[in-house]
Amino acid sequence: MNVFPGTSIIASQRMILDMPVCDFGWADAFAFADEIASLSIGQTVISFLNANNANLMMNDREYRAVLNRHIVLPDGHGLDIASWLFHGRIFPANLNGTDFVPALMTYMTTPRRVAMIGARPEILKRAAENFQRHSPWHEFIPVSDGFLDVAQSDEVMARVRELKPDILLIAMGSPKQEKWIDRHVGPGHARLVISVGALFDFIAEEVPRASPTVRRLRLEWLHRLVLEPRRLWRRYLLGNPLFLYYVVRHKLGGRAKTLEVGGHRAESRSF
Repeated sequence: MNVFPGTSIIASQRMILDMPVCDFGWADAFAFADEIASLSIGQTVISFLNANNANLMMNDREYRAVLNRHIVLPDGHGLDIASWLFHGRIFPANLNGTDFVPALMTYMTTPRRVAMIGARPEILKRAAENFQRHSPWHEFIPVSDGFLDVAQSDEVMARVRELKPDILLIAMGSPKQEKWIDRHVGPGHARLVISVGALFDFIAEEVPRASPTVRRLRLEWLHRLVLEPRRLWRRYLLGNPLFLYYVVRHKLGGRAKTLEVGGHRAESRSF
């Protein structure tokens, strides 16, 4: 499903637990996404990899296969630790979706139609309204909440096709959202599709963001843990050590690689 068009942006991908992750800086990431959204044909899906998603990927072959069909961006300090251990340097930018997508909307000066699927109905509506205030030159269209019955998927996507959006944001949580995109979203729905996790909750101000200082230190996971300890303690207190275990085990196996890519993936090489 994923189409890798020949764009003017040249980047490399670093292998993190056998998953290619783009090492864009902010400027190139914005330029790449903007160029994709400007194309007249084709489709590219952007997803994000963080420590929690990586743990899921290590035990879910379908999820791993789906991510391999997407452009994957690095999210969080855990990916920096893995990159440093595997490649001797951290990623140029923490391109987490919560920061990346609103900033991308600001970066894009050409007006876009942005369709939105996910979250609870009232949060989806509020997120669309707040996005509209944030970037009034774009059009943000709430299509469906994220709790739709699977049998409704084709009906929802038929509506998306009628809307002809340039960008489609899907917020259902991982790995559900990535798998749903893989099964139900095709090139006729939008040129740029982004799986955005809890983004709508943050944009709707349902969940407060950490302070800029905490985000700069890449400790927003700790902020979220303090806010929602019952829901997130397993993810962070058990998940973070598990991720480090996978990384160290992989490092001792000597399996990290770097891929040089333009529009298409090139031959990989051991470092």
